Amino acid sequence: MSSLRSVLVHVDASGRCPARLAFARALAARHEAEVAGLLAVAPAFADLPFAYAAGGEAAAAMQQIDADRRQHARAAFDDANRGAGAAMQWLAPGTSAPIAAFVEAGFSHDLLLLGQRDANDATNVGVPPDFVEAVVMGSGKPVLVLPYVGEYKAHADVVLIAWKPGREAARAVDGTLPLLRGARQIHVLRAVEGEESPTRDVGALEAHLARHGIGAPVVQHGRSGALTGEALLSLAADVGAGLLVMGCYGHSRAAEWMLGGVTRTVLKSMTLPTLLAH
Repeated sequence: MSSLRSVLVHVDASGRCPARLAFARALAARHEAEVAGLLAVAPAFADLPFAYAAGGEAAAAMQQIDADRRQHARAAFDDANRGAGAAMQWLAPGTSAPIAAFVEAGFSHDLLLLGQRDANDATNVGVPPDFVEAVVMGSGKPVLVLPYVGEYKAHADVVLIAWKPGREAARAVDGTLPLLRGARQIHVLRAVEGEESPTRDVGALEAHLARHGIGAPVVQHGRSGALTGEALLSLAADVGAGLLVMGCYGHSRAAEWMLGGVTRTVLKSMTLPTLLAH
C-alpha cells in the first residue's frame, strides 16, 4: 500500500469509540482519504440465548439492549462527524455476524482501524473477545489497533518496526508505508540467532523504505534469540515510539486462529497504536 485512500473504522457502543472515530478522521484528513464507519456488534441474545428463547419480556429486553447499542454508536459517529473536515460515511450493519461483516467490508479498504479489547470493561457492548485477532487473520489487510487507554496522534514521529524476514513482517511494513512518510526516526528491532549479524536484512529494508520516499534515519537494534512482546513494548517506550509495526503470526487449529505469543502479549499489554498484518 503506497498510498492511503480509504479507512474502515470499527464502530461500537463502547466508551472508547469516540476517540477511535476522532483518530480515524484526523488520519483521513492527513492523507486525504475517505473514512467509513461500520457498526459491528453481536446481538444481545448471543450472550444470553436462553433469555431470548424464553420470549415475552426477556426477548423484548434483549431487543431494547440492541436498539440502545445502535443508538449510542450512531450518536458517537454523528458527533465525531461534525465540524470541519471530510465527512465519514456510515455503513449500515447487515445481518452477518460482526467478524464476518467487518472482514467482508474491509476487503475494499486500505486500512482497518480497531480498538484494543479491555478485559476489565464490565460494559457489555457486543464485541466478540477475539474480534481484533479474527479481523487481522481473516481480512489480509493492515489493521491499526488503538490502545483502550491514552490519547494518540494520527501521525507518529518515531516508529518501531519488529523485523523478521518473512511474509507477515513484509506485509506489515508495506501496509505502513503511507504512515511512515514524514516520520522523524525509524527504529528496527531484529532478532539475532546464532552468529547472525544484527544488520542482516535490515539494510535491504532501509533501501526499500527509501525507494518509497521514506528518508527518516533507521536505527537498528539487535536482540539475541526470539523477539518477545515484552521486549517490543519496552523498546517502544525507551525510544518514545508513537507507532509499533509488526507481523501477526498464527496458524489454523480446529477452525480457530491461534496467535503466537508475541502477538498475544502486545494485544493484551499494548501501550501505543500498533499496526498488524498477516
